[in-house]
Amino acid sequence: MSKSATMIGALAIAVAIGWIPSREAAGAAGYCTQTAAGANTACGLEARDDYAKAQAICVNVSNAAERTACQTEAGVTRSEANALCGEQLQARKEVCAAIGEGRYDPDFDPENFEDDFDDEDDLNRYLPLAIGNRWEFAGGGEIVRIEVLDETKLIEGVTCIVVNDVVTIDGELVEDTDDWFAQAENGDIYYCGEEVKDYESFEGDAPGSPELVSIDGSFKVGRDGDKPGISFQGAPRVGQVYRQEFSLGNAEDMAEVLSTTYRFGRNADLDRGVPRQLADMLCAGDCVVTREFSALDPDAHERKYYAPGIGFFLQVNIATGGVVQLVDCSFDARCARLPAP
Repeated sequence: MSKSATMIGALAIAVAIGWIPSREAAGAAGYCTQTAAGANTACGLEARDDYAKAQAICVNVSNAAERTACQTEAGVTRSEANALCGEQLQARKEVCAAIGEGRYDPDFDPENFEDDFDDEDDLNRYLPLAIGNRWEFAGGGEIVRIEVLDETKLIEGVTCIVVNDVVTIDGELVEDTDDWFAQAENGDIYYCGEEVKDYESFEGDAPGSPELVSIDGSFKVGRDGDKPGISFQGAPRVGQVYRQEFSLGNAEDMAEVLSTTYRFGRNADLDRGVPRQLADMLCAGDCVVTREFSALDPDAHERKYYAPGIGFFLQVNIATGGVVQLVDCSFDARCARLPAP
């Protein structure tokens, strides 16, 4: 059978089992739903390919019992992957219901963006990306240090500031990421990509040194179809739902604005998990609260809290109640009096 005939047959099977929608079904759906369907197709095919590779690896296990266990694990992993594909499809459909069926093609014209990160008067006061600004967060056994570097990156003609994000656990490096942000003239902070480097330390290494184990989640606007999102709105409004990043199947964070007038004691739901002393210090009825989530991890939902002049200061995991909070910063006198976690 020719290669073209094989490909046509594979596509027919994919349509028949629902991996790829028929032309009639695709035409009836909006662009957002078509995107969700295409991503689901890719997810199913990736699960199939991973299973085939796992089985090929199992073939080379000499011990019969271990080989059987390897094959069983491959099957379980495939089932879990297919289940996750279904959950992600449903989550993407819910995103479409919230943001509409239009094509996601944001205007990324360099003329609409600032290129001076030294002028603090022009900065978004809820995400002040002035060169040299530093934040430190603690929670869940992690320490997170964020610094706005004196470095820029030109992405699709737009000048982006480089923000370094380092995560350690018990003093050992687990993540070192460079994020690239651009500020639009209307105050919106665009997220233009990130270079993710995940590390792990292993006992017995001499000398002990964190090993690079993954770059998953890395993306860059203009590469492989990746597009910018908005990390924080210039003028947030309650009810806004928007994409923070768009790298299909790789980075799909979303945000919803829950409040622009938060202070502790006004809303019991938004107060859950919030250290009152911290909120009383930073929020005088002018803090912004968002819910952040991703179709790639449908069960993960977090509330994030932003204070004017300081920016992001608290993250609460909605399911577990786990908290990551600001413990220091380099540019605001209030940071010298922040309560301990």
